[in-house]
Amino acid sequence: MLKTFDDYMNDPRIKDEPMGLRITHAMRFKVQDDIEGMTPEEETAYFHEGTLAAFSRIGITPKFTSPYRENP
Repeated sequence: MLKTFDDYMNDPRIKDEPMGLRITHAMRFKVQDDIEGMTPEEETAYFHEGTLAAFSRIGITPKFTSPYRENP
């Protein structure tokens, strides 16, 4: 069964933390559960897709460059 964010927020390990820390820990627990069992390549794709989605929500189009060649 998939956990909701509320499930992570109500985790007994963090119930006594201040709200800001509870949110941070809940996000960390969710990411740890999401990437469990992934290969390094799958983890990279997971974070890349999440980053692109976050950029898209705020209207940023990233320009990818390579440190291994000269960029125009």
